[in-house]
Amino acid sequence: MTAGESSGSVVRRILLGSQLRRLRESRGITREAAGYSIRASESKISRMELGRVSFKARDVEDLLTLYGVTDGAERDSLLALAREANLAGWWHSFGDVLPGWFQTYVGLEGAASLIRIYEVQFVHGLLQTESYANAVVSRGIPQATGAEVDRRVALRLERQKILVSERAPHFHAVLDEAALRRPYGDRGVMRGQLQHLIDISERENVTLQVMPFNFGGHAGESGAFTLLRFPESDLSDLVYLEQLTSALYLDKREEVTQYERVMDRLQEDCPSPSDTRDVLRGLLQLI
Repeated sequence: MTAGESSGSVVRRILLGSQLRRLRESRGITREAAGYSIRASESKISRMELGRVSFKARDVEDLLTLYGVTDGAERDSLLALAREANLAGWWHSFGDVLPGWFQTYVGLEGAASLIRIYEVQFVHGLLQTESYANAVVSRGIPQATGAEVDRRVALRLERQKILVSERAPHFHAVLDEAALRRPYGDRGVMRGQLQHLIDISERENVTLQVMPFNFGGHAGESGAFTLLRFPESDLSDLVYLEQLTSALYLDKREEVTQYERVMDRLQEDCPSPSDTRDVLRGLLQLI
């Protein structure tokens, strides 16, 4: 199974969940009632509708019956979507070091056609060198064994392959200058990371900008976030907000729009991608 196919399974899971939600709401059925019909809780229905869990064929069949879907072709189509949604992604082999709440994001990241991020603490994972990633993981999880650190770094490097794949998304990153000045690893690690940013920013599908200290206060005051857009017209844009032990996925149009406006302002207020490379070269000379 290729990374693209496994990422597609996440998209199918979310598509199926959204379709089940629309069917339920069109019938005026509560999540509690839907959960009762499949011998599950209201929270289980919520997770299904958000595409956070796998789907049992029996549960989908019972929900379709409850929602009045009797057309054979429509039922077969949705059940086929459930089977495809349950395909395991490549990242499942990293289950020993990959939190369950992050697995959905990895799949969505791999399926996106546009990824826009703002990062303030450190260089974003898709842009990290192996040595820098090793330093970030070691600092962030001091109790991790050497083997665990290696596995987490390997996962990060595997994720980065989407930027050079045939179906590479457009990746637009805004990094706060703080992320570039905060040292992870020794001077050699930081020099290598800055040079990598200069090099990768030359790729056609990568746009990199730095928000400099001297700009002062800016639109990204709420902290780091990720915006994801997908080629599938039925899949809404998403905002991903990572927390210490979980994550939030926002898909309400009004919420996504607010983050889009912040990202637009950040991009407008930052030096251009070309000028950003000059900023990076300047920082490189200081190390």
